[in-house]
Amino acid sequence: MTTLAGRRVLVMGLGRFGGGLGCVHWLLKQGAEVTITDQRSAEELASSLEQLSTLTFQAHLGGHSHDDFAEADLVVVNPAVPQPWLNPYLQTARQAGIPLTTEIDLLVRRLDRKRCIGITGTAGKSTTASMVHHLLENSGARAVLGGNIGGSLLPSLDAIDATTWVVLELSSAQLYWLDHCSQWSPRIAGTTNVAPNHIDWHGDEEHYRACKDAIHKHQMDGDTWIDGTSLHPADCRLSVPGTHNRCNAALAIAIAQATKHDIDPDSLLRFKSLPHRLCPVGAWDPPRFIDDSKSTTPEATVLAVRSFSNPSCVHLIAGGYDKGVPLDQISSLAPELAGLYTIGATGDAIADLADCEVARCGTLEAAIREALPRMDADHLLLLSPGCASWDQFIDYRARGKAFADILGAQSQSDVGGSDQLSNRAAPL
Repeated sequence: MTTLAGRRVLVMGLGRFGGGLGCVHWLLKQGAEVTITDQRSAEELASSLEQLSTLTFQAHLGGHSHDDFAEADLVVVNPAVPQPWLNPYLQTARQAGIPLTTEIDLLVRRLDRKRCIGITGTAGKSTTASMVHHLLENSGARAVLGGNIGGSLLPSLDAIDATTWVVLELSSAQLYWLDHCSQWSPRIAGTTNVAPNHIDWHGDEEHYRACKDAIHKHQMDGDTWIDGTSLHPADCRLSVPGTHNRCNAALAIAIAQATKHDIDPDSLLRFKSLPHRLCPVGAWDPPRFIDDSKSTTPEATVLAVRSFSNPSCVHLIAGGYDKGVPLDQISSLAPELAGLYTIGATGDAIADLADCEVARCGTLEAAIREALPRMDADHLLLLSPGCASWDQFIDYRARGKAFADILGAQSQSDVGGSDQLSNRAAPL
């Protein structure tokens, strides 16, 4: 649907990361008649609705109506909707002959595919995509970053010209829709790694892996796809820790070089950790508290722990929403850690699988309270849950913020080894 003026467009779910908001703004600018439908209430969506308060649209909140889906001209589906092929409301739209799309599909249809770079993977895709963007900008190229990393590039389309490289982080759900809506793959693509994840959304691991493969499924002769697992870790200078980030850097460098720009790998020394990805909390020197709330898979938690030279000095907080993936990789870390503290819906399952004593804490606050007095002077506390946040938090960002807020409420004397650190640790 190339012309949206006067069309009745139903947006299914505003979402949590700004993609829905950006899409609504753009649709209204195109002259569409927009209705937002969301299972959450107006109170739950208050902050998002406030950002749309000056615009004219309809909002049907607190649940969906089959009539909305049968009477629209177009349905824009939030990719967070699980197993959309089974969703009864989307089935109503299909039976009525209503086309379905997503924000990312609306975007790529309006981009020059030859200037598009896509990165996916179970772990590391946000960091890798951001590294690619960093490398291109430092080479003098014009580049923008979007996709699953948050927000929407739709409102910025007018600023994306024929010289702009568009770097997209793409989730498995976004790739599902791109495969089914437009049979689209970027000209340059990279996959960091693939391990079981989001089984609750996909139904099984096979479907998840097939969606990840869609990033290069529709590529053409002369296009590029790079498998990050086939590369050696980069040997350039980095400010972000861990072998896994050297693997991310190797893939980012290879992707950026595929654009034929003059890439300087050492410019990654100026690349800083993304929020909630192995980020120090507070002003301790050396760092004592690390926020890795973006870790939502067991593999990511293992990588986070391995980023530190001595796991026996690491107190790990793990657990959260159950996505239906095996958790034994987290549990197997317990014997080599200074302590493992479990939280959330998967907390007991992680503890049950462990071969040694584990602190079953339930909540993030209880885990921090349990860990602090056990920390020696050379110990650190790592929040790397290995699970999604939705059982106790709106999203991983809220979980990371809660980690910092709870720590900020603690006095320095609450932290083990504080006497030894009193001269070189600033308060949180």
